[in-house]
Amino acid sequence: QVQVVESGGGSVQAGGSLRLSCAASGSIFRINTMGWYRQAPGNQRELVAAITMFESPNYADSVKGRFTISRDNTKNTVYLQMNSLKPEDTAVYYCNLEITIIGGTNYRRYWGQGTQVTVSS
Repeated sequence: QVQVVESGGGSVQAGGSLRLSCAASGSIFRINTMGWYRQAPGNQRELVAAITMFESPNYADSVKGRFTISRDNTKNTVYLQMNSLKPEDTAVYYCNLEITIIGGTNYRRYWGQGTQVTVSS
């Protein structure tokens, strides 16, 4: 069994910062790519940032230079540091992890429950 729990969302004024965390626990052998997605009302879910097991990151153009994705493999946790937040960043943010369980072979993608980020002007 694997559990994925997100935290760190909230409400902030434009220009502020938030730090999201996503921690996986359970029968985990390894985690490959970790990523953050977001979905605003009426919009498709979009990739915000992703990071490989060996910490090669990539970002959506809309957040580049403002957001930083990082991971702590000893804690099975991925973070998203969000600075200089804008109202258009308002969305539900979901983490996604490629996980191989103990005794398993294939990666399976696991989703966090989502955390609301609201940025006011």
